[in-house]
Amino acid sequence: MSGPNGDPNLSINEDTDDEEFNEEEYVAINSMLDQINSCLDDLEERNDALTDKLQELLESNRQARLEFREQLNGTPAGEQQPAPPEQDPAASERPG
Repeated sequence: MSGPNGDPNLSINEDTDDEEFNEEEYVAINSMLDQINSCLDDLEERNDALTDKLQELLESNRQARLEFREQLNGTPAGEQQPAPPEQDPAASERPG
């Protein structure tokens, strides 16, 4: 007889009760699940901390690039240099 997922070597035994597992096995399984849950919580905290540090690094990098660009353009910090006027792309394509 095939198993619940069609596995040919697994059979469903209707006589199987929860009595096959003793109290010690349930305690051991619960302990392992608690350890896994604790590890997952730790990983989640580390992931959150790394995400926060990455956001800080990205903001710092953005600020440094902005300051560097201001130094290259000669504009004082905090001021935006006006964007160059846009040219009509059709004007450069017209035969002269």
